[in-house]
Amino acid sequence: MQRWLGKSLKRKLSVILLGSILFPLLSLGYVLYNVAALEAEEKTKQASTSILEQIQTNLEFILQDAEDMSIFLIGQEDIQRYLAKPQADSSLQIKIMGFLSNLVYSKKYISNISIYPNNGNHALSNTTIFTNGLITSSENKLEQDQQHKRWTSLYTNITTNGEERVLSLLRPIGSMTTYKSKGTLSISINERVLAQFMTPSRIASQGYVLMLDDQGTIISGGKRDMLMEPVSEALPLLPEMKDDQGFINTGQGSDKLTIVYKRIPEVDWTLLAVIPYEQFHAQSRYVLTLTAVAVGLAMMIMAGFILFLVQHVTKPLHTLAQSLKDFQPEDQVVTLPVHSSDEVGMLIHSYNRLYERIQRLMNEVQRNEGLKKEADMLALQAQMNPHFLYNTLASIHWLALMNKDTRIADMVGSLSDFLRFSLNKGSEYCTIKQEIEHAKHYGFIQKLRYPNQFELEFRVPLALEQHMMVKLLVQPLIENAIIHGIMKKQEPGYISVTVEALDDQYIQFIVEDSGLGIPNERLQLIRAELAEPMEQDSPTERKESYGLRNVHQRLRLHYGTGTGLTIESTEGHGTQVSFIIPYKEEAQ
Repeated sequence: MQRWLGKSLKRKLSVILLGSILFPLLSLGYVLYNVAALEAEEKTKQASTSILEQIQTNLEFILQDAEDMSIFLIGQEDIQRYLAKPQADSSLQIKIMGFLSNLVYSKKYISNISIYPNNGNHALSNTTIFTNGLITSSENKLEQDQQHKRWTSLYTNITTNGEERVLSLLRPIGSMTTYKSKGTLSISINERVLAQFMTPSRIASQGYVLMLDDQGTIISGGKRDMLMEPVSEALPLLPEMKDDQGFINTGQGSDKLTIVYKRIPEVDWTLLAVIPYEQFHAQSRYVLTLTAVAVGLAMMIMAGFILFLVQHVTKPLHTLAQSLKDFQPEDQVVTLPVHSSDEVGMLIHSYNRLYERIQRLMNEVQRNEGLKKEADMLALQAQMNPHFLYNTLASIHWLALMNKDTRIADMVGSLSDFLRFSLNKGSEYCTIKQEIEHAKHYGFIQKLRYPNQFELEFRVPLALEQHMMVKLLVQPLIENAIIHGIMKKQEPGYISVTVEALDDQYIQFIVEDSGLGIPNERLQLIRAELAEPMEQDSPTERKESYGLRNVHQRLRLHYGTGTGLTIESTEGHGTQVSFIIPYKEEAQ
């Protein structure tokens, strides 16, 4: 990041200015969002409390209505008569059941009303109860509760209307004169009617309401699958609720909940509004959206203005820096336009004056260099004319033939061909056949100079002779083998030149001699010299390695760093120098 900023003044200014403006805007947006979230949380809690109060009001109305109805039924004359008779009166029984049916029909929230006599008469009810959750084979709850009025927890009845979950008010029926208990009255409230007051739509979209009895059992609410289960199953982290109403936060992360609770003191039931904490953030999305849009628009406007300002200030500097960076001595100097009189305009004006001066100096240097090169060319032409040299060698060749001195004639002829190939009209490429012929001319001349000192053999496949290659690569290697390998040996030596194809991709050249070889330390030194750049003055450079370095660098220059000379040598047994060129190489 630091390097990226350090390369551009425009980047530095843009980052600094954008940061100084955008960071406060983002901070402001963050603060506004949190304030809106807290406000939404508080409003949700207040709304939930209001809903619980409404639910409590409705429940208290139903509970009070059931209480009033129970008092009315206890004092009803027919019921008192039925409970007082030792034997059942069927007509009175039918009359009471009809009365109870009419009463239940007028109260939609009542599931059934039942009377359980203590004198052994049949229990009376507005409907047939096949399975009564109040009475079990192991426990007679009615007898235990005959002396006290209370509300039961949630239980299940199976009647002619099917399976129903109900909450019942149990109340002993006493004599109007003796006040002794004659039976028990049960008024059952349908739980589904109570649940309608606690549907999720009345709380936040993902929240729900539960109602607990005095033992902490769920008796109604939005969690239908948890009815008649302890609240710890639905809310395992719920702490103790000590006050009559309040707020509790429980859970962590995405499971965090806010619970609003309120007790119904008449029956010791508790209403719980369970709200996922995420709902508070969801309800603040409108404010968040407005804040984000406002901050986003402000950021875009400020960013556009800052970038425009930075571009206006830095564009002349960038143009000036680019001109200085790309300037080359041989290029034509181009002056820059000056659009202002401030510090940047003064800098560009000074730059233009400096470059005008540089241009004049460059023109003088170029003129002087041109005159110097012209003089050098004239001197070179005067010193050496290739045609004059070829004609002179040809004359010597014919004079030798006329004097019947074939050795001199052959040597001069080979020398003439050798020089003619070396010049080659300035071309850098030749065929493999031409390269080998040039090496043969050199070998012939050397054999005439050093008779009976070495044998030179060439092995070149006919299919490779017309392939193009960079010229003057083989002859320096033969020269190196003769001077540093063969001539230092007392007995005659042998030199072979082999050309072969490798895997249809490369052509390999191998120059091998039977000379003295190279000591290991000297071999490592030569390899190190070959790895150095040609223009670098190597402290280890010697005259005998210059020719090898020249061939090595020319190979790498023309064919890439994957080529170059490979030298293998065993002291006392000879040396092998090889290189490869691409098989499909074309003349350039």
